[in-house]
Amino acid sequence: MFQKAFEPQCRAVVTHCTDAAQHRRRGLTLFALAFGSFCIGTSEFASMGVLQLFAESLDISIPVATNAITAYAFGVVIGAPLVTLAAARFNRKSLLLALLGLFIVGNILSALAANLGMFALARFISGMPQGAYFGAGAVVASYIVGPGHGGKAFALVMTGLTVATIIGSPLATFLGQNLGWRNTYFAVAGAGVLALLALWAWVPRTEALDGGPIAQELSSLRRGSVWIMMLVAALGVASIFAVYTFIGPFVTDVAVIDRAWIPVALALFGIGMTAGNLIGGRIADSHPSWGLVVGFGSALIVLAVLASSGGNVALLMIGLFGVGTTMMIAIPTIQVRLTSFAPEAPTLMGAMNLAALNVANAIGAWAGGAAIAAGFGLLSAVWAGFLLTLLGLVVFAITLPRAPQLAAA
Repeated sequence: MFQKAFEPQCRAVVTHCTDAAQHRRRGLTLFALAFGSFCIGTSEFASMGVLQLFAESLDISIPVATNAITAYAFGVVIGAPLVTLAAARFNRKSLLLALLGLFIVGNILSALAANLGMFALARFISGMPQGAYFGAGAVVASYIVGPGHGGKAFALVMTGLTVATIIGSPLATFLGQNLGWRNTYFAVAGAGVLALLALWAWVPRTEALDGGPIAQELSSLRRGSVWIMMLVAALGVASIFAVYTFIGPFVTDVAVIDRAWIPVALALFGIGMTAGNLIGGRIADSHPSWGLVVGFGSALIVLAVLASSGGNVALLMIGLFGVGTTMMIAIPTIQVRLTSFAPEAPTLMGAMNLAALNVANAIGAWAGGAAIAAGFGLLSAVWAGFLLTLLGLVVFAITLPRAPQLAAA
């Protein structure tokens, strides 16, 4: 489902593994990379599952607590380009280990935070490695599997994120409900240690994975089409996070059912995201625009139904699955278009992909929290997501006729 989006990034890797023994261990290398992406995805989405728990513990309201989720997103947005560029010449194995080390520290600090300020700072630190991790991971995956297979290999690595929404986040939420939200972050940090050890053991140490110059990567940022597609993604995809952030309150305070259903609701959303990615990947392969139009358009219908009828348990669960499915139909198209606009800068575009989606995270969590804080009720967060997705679709429709000229500018 991610293959086409990252093919340009993987084709840019011109050096490939010639060690027969290491090549036979490529499955372990890809597993280590995927497990790292699973840990990162679990850390990101678990915060939304334990939102009510840390809000109560830190004695803050739910809208105020969303600032910690926004802080994580800003960590990704700022860290993706800055860390990628600053570490351009680093050996990719060393970089991956350093990034996982920072990730572990961020989650331990999250577990130890005594107030919102410390917690938000810890979440910011936790988010900083994310974009660079996937950029470096694409290089290693392409190197280890050989020419012509890098996109498919890295698609397997990226599925760690979707598996995190189905298994990692619900499991972390269940752990937080039963053992305390702080133990959620301790558990994520522990999983990060295992991922670090797996990368240390199974990613080869070779000069072939050394970095290179950053001038070529920087040139891509002069392209207007890159920034327009990031704007479309930031606005349109924001509804995922305007909904996902508040799944806990939707379950307990809107549908008025036991909090034990929160992990189930999170898993349904994750299954929907995975299904949407599979559908969106096929559409992105066959048409450069329809995936985004179909995804955003159908999401608007589902969001309106959810916002109007979320108090009904069945419609809430169906709506959560539907939002995950429809919104994720659009994301492969966004990834493919963004990467194709600047094929000469594949590593930075890989990081910018994730930066754009985490701008959406920040906007969605903030808009949903602001709507709730204004007194419009919990389901007003869904309407906030509806407006953001509608705006993203409008921006895409207005700029689409100019996209070829912008890409060539």
